[in-house]
Amino acid sequence: MRDDEYLIESARVLVVGPATWLEAFTEALETRTDASVHAVETAGQALETVRRESIDCLVTEYTLVETTGVELVKRIRESTTTLPVLLGTTAGSEAIASEAIEAGVTDYVAVTEPLEATGDELVDRTERALRSAQRTITRRERARQFDAVFHDTQTATWILDPDGTLKRVNQTAREMIDAEVDSIIGDPFWTLPWWAHTEAHQRDIRHLVEKAQDGRFGTAVVSPPPAAETQRVIDLSVRPVENERGDLVSIVVEGIDITSQVDLERDLRRSEELHRVTLNNMTDTVLITNEDGEYTYVCPNVHFIFGYTADEIRAQGTIETLLGTDLFDREELAANGVLKNIECTVTDKAGREHTLLVNVREVSIHDGTLLYSCRDITKRKQREEALATLQETAREFLYAETHQEIAQHIVDDVSSVLDLTASAVYRFDVDANELRPAAYSSTMTDLHGPLPPIHTDDETLPGHCFVNDETLIFDDVHAADRLENRATGLRSTIYIPLGHHGVFVVGSDDVGAFDAVTRELADLLAATAEAALDRVTRESQLREQDRELQRQNEQLTALNRINATIREIDQAIVRAETQDEIDHTVCERLTDNDRFEFAWIGTVDSTTGTVEPRAWAGDEQGYLDSQSIAVAPTGAEPAGQTAATGDVTMVTNVAADLRGDPWRSDALTRDFMSVLSIPLVYNDLTHGVLTVYADTRDAFDGTAQAVLTELGETIASAQSAIERKHALLTTSMTRVTFTVDDPTYLLSRLARTAECTLSYRGGVQRTMDGDYVFLTVDDADVHGVAETAAELATVDEVTTIHADDTGGVLRLRLSQPFLAVELADHGVVFRESTADPTVATLVIDVPEGVDVRTITQLVRETLSPIELQRKETLEQAAERDLYSRVRETLTDRQLEVLQTAYYSGFFESPRENTGEEIAETLEISPPAFYQHVRAVQRKLFTTLFMERSVPTVAPPEGG
Repeated sequence: MRDDEYLIESARVLVVGPATWLEAFTEALETRTDASVHAVETAGQALETVRRESIDCLVTEYTLVETTGVELVKRIRESTTTLPVLLGTTAGSEAIASEAIEAGVTDYVAVTEPLEATGDELVDRTERALRSAQRTITRRERARQFDAVFHDTQTATWILDPDGTLKRVNQTAREMIDAEVDSIIGDPFWTLPWWAHTEAHQRDIRHLVEKAQDGRFGTAVVSPPPAAETQRVIDLSVRPVENERGDLVSIVVEGIDITSQVDLERDLRRSEELHRVTLNNMTDTVLITNEDGEYTYVCPNVHFIFGYTADEIRAQGTIETLLGTDLFDREELAANGVLKNIECTVTDKAGREHTLLVNVREVSIHDGTLLYSCRDITKRKQREEALATLQETAREFLYAETHQEIAQHIVDDVSSVLDLTASAVYRFDVDANELRPAAYSSTMTDLHGPLPPIHTDDETLPGHCFVNDETLIFDDVHAADRLENRATGLRSTIYIPLGHHGVFVVGSDDVGAFDAVTRELADLLAATAEAALDRVTRESQLREQDRELQRQNEQLTALNRINATIREIDQAIVRAETQDEIDHTVCERLTDNDRFEFAWIGTVDSTTGTVEPRAWAGDEQGYLDSQSIAVAPTGAEPAGQTAATGDVTMVTNVAADLRGDPWRSDALTRDFMSVLSIPLVYNDLTHGVLTVYADTRDAFDGTAQAVLTELGETIASAQSAIERKHALLTTSMTRVTFTVDDPTYLLSRLARTAECTLSYRGGVQRTMDGDYVFLTVDDADVHGVAETAAELATVDEVTTIHADDTGGVLRLRLSQPFLAVELADHGVVFRESTADPTVATLVIDVPEGVDVRTITQLVRETLSPIELQRKETLEQAAERDLYSRVRETLTDRQLEVLQTAYYSGFFESPRENTGEEIAETLEISPPAFYQHVRAVQRKLFTTLFMERSVPTVAPPEGG
């Protein structure tokens, strides 16, 4: 509508109020406008009129019969919010105006007397109300239209701010991506996940937004990242939205999914291309003629079969010239509509004969009525004949048992399968790394000459074929760079690898003699031969596997047998009470049930330098009496070698080098064919040598050797345990004092570095963290000694237990085992040790039954040099001393607390350190410290009074 047009001219206006009001305002509207005016006096009549008729505007007086105009407005607004309503009153007030506005009036008019004087203003106000209502209705309609467009399920819509950032997006666009859209509101549109996967899309989208910012419309086609497995194509359109002043207020981007159209167009193009390529390249030929046999269509590929061009075919006249006469019965075709697989023979342009299968069907295409589809089956016929021959060859392969037999079959059957006579088969010799001619035809040697072995490398044609597993086909082999025999009469040649077996060669003295059928049949023959060679190889491997399985079963039986022996020996060792019992038990179990021929255990006699037997069992046959087994690293009897080297000695064949070693002849005469000698060593202390003899060669394989070696360790460990047990029960011991001049000895090194005197009085505590020892420091600052000790590599931790003016006590945690621990494993007690900057002494108690010389050697292997200063024999009760019995009742933690308390002066009077101070040193609570001390005291007193049954002394009467 133009600005000079008035809505009131065509409006239907309802006036409500008293008679004077109606008369005045009805006359004003009718005289000044062409509006259609309806007048009623009551609110009820007004509501009825609004419901019944189409009213464009309502004008009401505030004062109505039985109600007010404001109440009428409220009733009107219950049913419509768009109808413009004017409220007029002669008794206006701010309260009425506020009430009217709250009720939803469009305009409020304060009427003055006389009423006719307000006519012009009433008309103007009514016109404005109508225009306002129309604008509201228009805006709402546009909003509904926009919402309908925005929520279109077929169109993705994005609303952007003028700067190009995302403001709003509909559900269709949301479903295109997996991202949470609310998190990207306010981001530049071209950086959002719809396009961020490619830089090209980002550039295109940004260009579109910039066009819209310039007030221009733009389009683009993009592919957002697929939300599912399929990729979609979106056609985007961008348009600017301007206000009435021409300012850009927003940018609307709409996207329509055109994936199906794009796919359809692509499929159509592919179909057209496929049709064109198919017609030009398929080997079948299609011809269409009329009833007279004249061509109406000739397929472009007609030359594939006939050698003629389409124009040359048309120039021949009718199809009978090409396919011959009487190809089919026209009445039979009419009855069936199609005739299939009519076989005929034709001659191509070059004079070659072809066998065809022709299908004929009735059609109605332009002027054509008969469609001929021709398929050349010449090669198929040839292939069928060759395959029949190849099947017979495959049957022959089934009965071949050797690779050589199969190679000869290949050469013999080439002429019948491939219609060629020059062939050869090279077999791969793994040991020589050569391809050796295994079979060849006479024609091959006539054309090529003798076939020498060929080194397996990349320099020759057979070698290249085999190494690279690659079939080589030459129309003229003389053009090949790797041809080794330039004088060969072969021209067309094929080299086919036979897997890891070798190479098959077939050739002809003609250039270009191989067609596709020949090549295919050569591949089939080679594949059949390779399968036969694989079969023979597998059967050979299976036979070898059977033999290996039998050997493994025998080894398993032997292993089970020796394991059973070891279990019996372990059980017997556990029950043994003496070393002699252990020695005899081991020898007897090893020779029971003919397990081994002979076994004995010997000890080195340092005086004579020989190994002296101390236990034996089995079929000895006087062997030990015939030998003086010297301790020597080479040439000696196996027991002597093991005693000299400390290593396992194994002789797999006694008969070998029979003249070199005298002991071998004595062993061989007693059917001792193989020997195994094992050192009995535990914690670096040797307890003798175990030697076992068998009546077969190679009787001791790797498993048996490992098991028997472990048995040697078990025997030595058991003997050490016996020694420790005897040490606890013995009534006599030897106290040995050594002087040590080894600078690596812990006490010597620490005393020399700290310039002090150190004493160890026994009591090593072994934990998972290391060995704890207590050292007494004399004539030095104990804290300085502690700092020096902390710098030693073998000391992990230093704790000052007690300190005074003359020295103190340190507790060291060592990273390596202390000598006292190694000696204790053999029942020997490291009684004490003292060291000053110049010399160190050791005092060791060796129980009766433990060889002092052996212990001396153990100490010498640990510390060197040492010098024996004094050796004396001490007697002690057969029953264990109080310390031993109390020590057995204490836990490691209790012993640690007790030692720390003792060396800290806790039991001195007055106490040098309190329980709280000692607890802090031990990193425990004071209550825990006192609990440990009381527990130790309780165990000590229990041992004194309960185990010894010491009677308590009754107090005197009256006491």
